[in-house]
Amino acid sequence: MSDEREVAEAATGEDASSPPPKTEAASDPQHPAASEGAAAAAASPPLLRCLVLTGFGGYDKAGDRVMVLNRSGMWQEEVTVPSVQTFLIPEAMTFEEAAALLVNYITAYMVLFDFGNLQPGHSVLVHMAAGGVGMAAVQLCRTVENVTVFGTASASKHEALKENGVTHPIDYHTTDYVDEIKKISPKGVDIVMDPLGGSDTAKGYNLLKPMGKVVTYGMANLLTGPKRNLMALARTWWNQFSVTALQLLQANRAVCGFHLGYLDGEVELVSGVVARLLALYNQGHIKPHIDSVWPFEKVNVADAMKQMQEKKNVGKVLLVPGPEKEN
Repeated sequence: MSDEREVAEAATGEDASSPPPKTEAASDPQHPAASEGAAAAAASPPLLRCLVLTGFGGYDKAGDRVMVLNRSGMWQEEVTVPSVQTFLIPEAMTFEEAAALLVNYITAYMVLFDFGNLQPGHSVLVHMAAGGVGMAAVQLCRTVENVTVFGTASASKHEALKENGVTHPIDYHTTDYVDEIKKISPKGVDIVMDPLGGSDTAKGYNLLKPMGKVVTYGMANLLTGPKRNLMALARTWWNQFSVTALQLLQANRAVCGFHLGYLDGEVELVSGVVARLLALYNQGHIKPHIDSVWPFEKVNVADAMKQMQEKKNVGKVLLVPGPEKEN
């Protein structure tokens, strides 16, 4: 079988903290795979009708439902990807769930377990807890006994966060989350998941207990609204957290950085994480939360992006080819 296969009818999952090309995609199984002509179709196996995201593993045969971890190029109806980047979708998993799984859950898993060493009795601060990675992280925290989760989000999303497993939702619009956490846990937390950057990284570091870790995996504070604000960008950049090795030594704390896009050559590492995530899914411990599904037309893409920019989503925002689906 060829090392590369063409994937038709992709559906795309969006990530507010990443530029448009770095998004996930999944096919709609109700639509036929595209063909490049009768001669090409006769000379090669039928195109895979599958989900494409933004992994590794390898599918068994043409026609398998698969998900793919690819760094870019997913905002289109047909893509070509190396077969080694594909993972079989479990029978019980929908294409939409698969589109929301890989990037969000791999990120959350590696931040919490590989870097964070999450253990029973730990406490975790999850910023943007109602987003795709945030919802994944909260579900993964539930797989460990007696973990306390502080989650920041708008007040309108707090009920959804409690249902997902957040112990203490915090409205960052009206409350200083540092003060709120210190009231409940005077010593701070064991893990801070930091997708914000800027001054919030320093706040997270200062919230750590001894042996605690802050893991930064994004720079959402650089997103300043519908219009670019160069002064706000400069201020966030200037307030980037900096710490010396001596300071870390004296504080008994750690600062880690995570970017899934730069692990694309670590096939065995990432494949192992995906295997553990699929086992958790099959056991019913995790389930991707879909906020809304939008058709692939230009106007709807803009509306979908606006949904995230205005921070209205709870969970993953998806783009799909074909007719409009009910949100």
